[in-house]
Amino acid sequence: MTVVESTTQVTLGGARGGPDLPTLREDRWWIQPVVTVSILTAFVIYSTWAAFQNRFYAVGYTTDSLFGKAHELISPFYSPCLTTHCDAGSIGFHIGTASWLSPALLILIFPLGFRMTCYYYRRSYYRAFWWAPPACAVSDAHASYSGETRFPLIIQNVHRYFFYFGLVFNALLTYDAVRSFHMVGGGGWGVSVGAIVLSINATLLWLYSLSCHACRHLCGGQVKSFKEHPIRHKLWKFVTPLNAKHMQFAWISLFFVAFTDIYVRLVASGAWTDFKLF
Repeated sequence: MTVVESTTQVTLGGARGGPDLPTLREDRWWIQPVVTVSILTAFVIYSTWAAFQNRFYAVGYTTDSLFGKAHELISPFYSPCLTTHCDAGSIGFHIGTASWLSPALLILIFPLGFRMTCYYYRRSYYRAFWWAPPACAVSDAHASYSGETRFPLIIQNVHRYFFYFGLVFNALLTYDAVRSFHMVGGGGWGVSVGAIVLSINATLLWLYSLSCHACRHLCGGQVKSFKEHPIRHKLWKFVTPLNAKHMQFAWISLFFVAFTDIYVRLVASGAWTDFKLF
């Protein structure tokens, strides 16, 4: 019996992330990055436009409201109300910003900073905008790789601090959701479509924040023995299943926070009526 030995020549090298060819994939791998680019770009354009509008962002918060028994509604882009136009019933800081300066330009720094440094969103826009890499088994568009160790990507390390700010804004939006069940002009309390919209928005933002990787690390990170930290263990067990759904919460909350602003804007401008359910 004769044994024939064979050898295969192996050449190391090629583009980072794949072979010398851009990819051997034959499916439509480019659809996901294109969709991601489209959605994120649309959100940035809309939120920028809404932030510079500086009007139609609240119902029932101004003393010259013409909406009678309307429920108190405020856009999440403009909460908390920073202008002197907020009445005593709203949670306003009344810092007296210039009339030309939209409060949203100051407020959106924190929620957008939280999302832009989010671990999931980083993966999404790194792939979609920078093609680093655009999909699995597709070569990277860049010849070198330094990770997040250089400027500007090293700034991503502030994510944990934006997470803390995000919790504060979630609490403020929860307050807004509670206030939305109150009707202006001594009308008591009730449920309207706007109140439900603000409540869902606050809930989704809490789910997005609590499912965050930074939140999970805060609860259980650097713990050598959960037995010695039973409270942190319970918190870690609570947020871990949410963490598995972080991607879904990220997209749903992004869509809904924009929808909430649109809804409040339509009601405040008089284009839509906030119907009372009971």
